[in-house]
Amino acid sequence: MTKVVVGMSGGVDSSVAAYLLKKEGYEVIGLFMRNWDSLVNNDINGNPDLNNDICPQEQDYNDALEVCKKLDIKLHRIDFIKEYWDNVFTYFLEELKKGRTPNPDLMCNKYIKFDLFIKEAKRLGADYVATGHYAKIVGNRLCRAKDLNKDQTYFLAQVSLEHLKNVLFPLGDLTKDEVRKIASDLGLVTAKKKDSTGICFIGERNYQKFIQNYLKPNPGDIVNIETNEVIGTHNGLMNYTIGQRRNVGVSGNLDRHYVVGKNVEKNILYVAFKDDNEYLYSDSCIVDNINFISSKHPAFCTAKFRYRGPDYEVSLEYLENDEILVRYPEKVSSVTPGQACVFYLGTECLGSGIIKEVRKNDKKLWYL
Repeated sequence: MTKVVVGMSGGVDSSVAAYLLKKEGYEVIGLFMRNWDSLVNNDINGNPDLNNDICPQEQDYNDALEVCKKLDIKLHRIDFIKEYWDNVFTYFLEELKKGRTPNPDLMCNKYIKFDLFIKEAKRLGADYVATGHYAKIVGNRLCRAKDLNKDQTYFLAQVSLEHLKNVLFPLGDLTKDEVRKIASDLGLVTAKKKDSTGICFIGERNYQKFIQNYLKPNPGDIVNIETNEVIGTHNGLMNYTIGQRRNVGVSGNLDRHYVVGKNVEKNILYVAFKDDNEYLYSDSCIVDNINFISSKHPAFCTAKFRYRGPDYEVSLEYLENDEILVRYPEKVSSVTPGQACVFYLGTECLGSGIIKEVRKNDKKLWYL
């Protein structure tokens, strides 16, 4: 019998993925990964972050265990705490120090879920591995899921083609509502469980308070980019991202304001105060850390600059230093260094790069 090891997260998606594979006749084994431990991962003062109650990994494990018992599936458990810290969380902190806005989920998929997890699955004798991601593998192509609202190819776009071989995505042709109905009909404990949101190791905690456990607050000026006037004080550039509207730290009778840039050397946060402000828009960017899943390297395709963001028509100019100049004739708002630029041809996800530099009129924006 063909053996599949399923990544069980304790959520409804992986629960239904395991059920569907067993229904198809596979020998299914569950594997739960523990990637974060607040008692191991100390804060900036060397103390453990004890806010476990808000990030209940043990509850996730218990839910996964109950689902596996219900489905008559054996569940294994493995810790990747050190590897996650070294390859994902450290990257996250270093990017924040540079004033960028990293996406740790991409690195978690690249280094943990589709590398270390696969190695452990093979040790368990897996012919295939599977997850509850909303995506499809068609031949050797990574393609968007049926449920475009839940499609997660954006987060898989840094995974190598080699690591996507022998991977199954059972939910690729289902909508989220259909997945929840299957779980409900089966009476699974995860059927109505809330989807996890935000950054996995932060959970429902206050982002700024969490980050201050690991990076020292470094207050600086908030400057109106249109007048060069100091209008407030920020509490550390790592707490802000381009396009951010809320919790910027400006008080007074002001119009709606946006974060439009950062100067890391001078520790300045730039804001502007008009809807659809010109400072938020760019017409090109340079991306590095290129990962092509597809053999196609087109001159024209579409790209997403944020998860759930729209697709934009782009042209790609391949530079000598393994970087790509991405041009978008339709100006795009809030393209942000550190985020992923993910390339598509129709339903196929071609791969991605990490946004290094944002440009307008062929010049790097000085405030980014």
